Amino acid sequence: MQLDLDNMLAKIKASQWALADFDWDAPGRETVTENPELYAKLKVFMADLMWIEHVGARGFAAMAKKAEDPTLAEIYRYFHAEEQRHANAELALMKRWGMIEGDELPEPNINIRLVVDWLDTCADDQPLDVLGSVIPMLEITLDGALCKFLLDTVDDPLCHEVFGAINADEARHLGVDFHVLETLGYSPLYQSSIRAVANILNPKLMIGILAYLPLLNRMRDNLVALGLKEEKLYDAMRKYERVGGTEQGRRNAWFRIISLQGKMVIDRGNRLYHVPVDALVKLSDRYPRRLVRPLPSWFKQLSWRSQV
Repeated sequence: MQLDLDNMLAKIKASQWALADFDWDAPGRETVTENPELYAKLKVFMADLMWIEHVGARGFAAMAKKAEDPTLAEIYRYFHAEEQRHANAELALMKRWGMIEGDELPEPNINIRLVVDWLDTCADDQPLDVLGSVIPMLEITLDGALCKFLLDTVDDPLCHEVFGAINADEARHLGVDFHVLETLGYSPLYQSSIRAVANILNPKLMIGILAYLPLLNRMRDNLVALGLKEEKLYDAMRKYERVGGTEQGRRNAWFRIISLQGKMVIDRGNRLYHVPVDALVKLSDRYPRRLVRPLPSWFKQLSWRSQV
């Protein structure tokens, strides 16, 4: 999936938007606030979605430092800012629906918190091979499935207007994601495999994997509890392999590893995978909160206020 990066950067610059572009007092909030069952579920859902945006933002910030192409590095810097804007827009929707008071920030679930901690301390040390292969899976599954579910569930017209802008950004993100995923397969598979083995042996990456795997399973369980059909999430995961599985893409060892892991997530009968990963989800609930690092400094950039 080859792209003209200069042309893509021009499109990104021309497509910027701000929270002030929307009328946050427009009619329609009652479709959520006057539906107690939806309101309760949506409050938890929106908190998770907002923090997942920042998982992507922190990933793009790290990738901007690793990209050798200056145009790609600048694109990643824009993507970093866009993911932060998405989080702020989702926070503004929570404010519109009366889910937060003042400048209150919703707490991320423990698995998102652990992934954020890992990204903040270790992501800058990871090679582009790893980050450039994992981020598309996160964006196409968690981000994509979550946003689609929200629009299928909520009738508030402003929500649909806001996510029209967010989804346009995400489409460009995925276009670049899969372009990079393919370019990472330019070297022979055996060379990519050697690098992948070396990366896996890095203790920092192992910690990241232990944070990433239970996050997927927890989000799957949370979505199912909210009413999303599990198969829709799995369709999004299959799209990663379908779109990224070009001839060159398949020469990227990390693409193969993540595709295999995606297949194991989809196969609920694979007890060798799901029993230990579900155990990690339960174990994370017992993780001592005193060991969780304070929220990183960038969390202060989170705000529902339109001037941000």
